[in-house]
Amino acid sequence: MNEKEDRLQRLTAVRPRLVSFALMHLRDRSQAEDAVQEAMMSAIEKNESFAGRSGYETWVFGILKYKLLDAMRVQKRHGRWQPLEDEDDDDAIDRQFQQNGRWQESARPSSWGEPEAAFETEHFWQVFDACMIALPENAARVFSLRELMGLSTDDICRELDIKENNCWVILHRARLRLRACIEKGWLKEETA
Repeated sequence: MNEKEDRLQRLTAVRPRLVSFALMHLRDRSQAEDAVQEAMMSAIEKNESFAGRSGYETWVFGILKYKLLDAMRVQKRHGRWQPLEDEDDDDAIDRQFQQNGRWQESARPSSWGEPEAAFETEHFWQVFDACMIALPENAARVFSLRELMGLSTDDICRELDIKENNCWVILHRARLRLRACIEKGWLKEETA
């Protein structure tokens, strides 16, 4: 198999994750499919420009990032944008901390061992994807824009039409939920 065929197979394999990612941001299946199709076509057309400085899938997600931001702006212009609700419903997360801001003993994070090694395992990413899907829609969207797409807090607030303090609260809660989910789904299995 040549390099071009290998990349086409990798594109086909990553497509479901691309669609999930796009759907989380656009909240419309047909628009998500269109954005993914455009990103995949760009990847195929620009195949020669892939320099290998990152993984191929990471490069394709980078292309999708810009397609999604464009699609979100179009939604906003055409009045189809669904702003996020304020995030104020989760007292359970706040109970994980003492009044002085330290972790409650029972809520302390587990050791993840060597994080860099974990990120290279397929099982970790399957658990991560499942945990992202389990997050509330607005938390997944904000976390993804910040941590996976690399937008600044100012850009996120502008794109989603939310206040900065709300953005930080959503990010904090999303990180805590992801940590708890990953520890249940991945660390427990790793030690079992």
